[in-house]
Amino acid sequence: MLTIIPNLPSHVFGVRANGKVTEDDLKQVLLPGLEALSERYKEIYYLLVLETDVQNFTAGAWIQDLFAGVKHLTQWKKMAIVTEQKSVETFTDIFSYVSPGEAKGYELSELPQAINWLKQK
Repeated sequence: MLTIIPNLPSHVFGVRANGKVTEDDLKQVLLPGLEALSERYKEIYYLLVLETDVQNFTAGAWIQDLFAGVKHLTQWKKMAIVTEQKSVETFTDIFSYVSPGEAKGYELSELPQAINWLKQK
């Protein structure tokens, strides 16, 4: 399930992933949020708090995630992935070298630092 994280800076869109994440979660929560941010600011600052294993994302969810990434490819500015899964955190840090924007991995205990990093344009 994806839920929107409230009380973030207006230029930051964030979601929390728990349990099983489906294609519908991405269509109903993630995609509309990214679209609204894209329309309003023409750039994307994104926070994902990953409190579930990446294996809990369905195939349809991964397809929708890929669609979102490609559709807004030139608008990604910063992406913070907050998780206790070291492999995801490491992948995020490496991904930053090939993505158009910056990407950083953080541990769950570092959520305030992730938000602070995203605040800075």
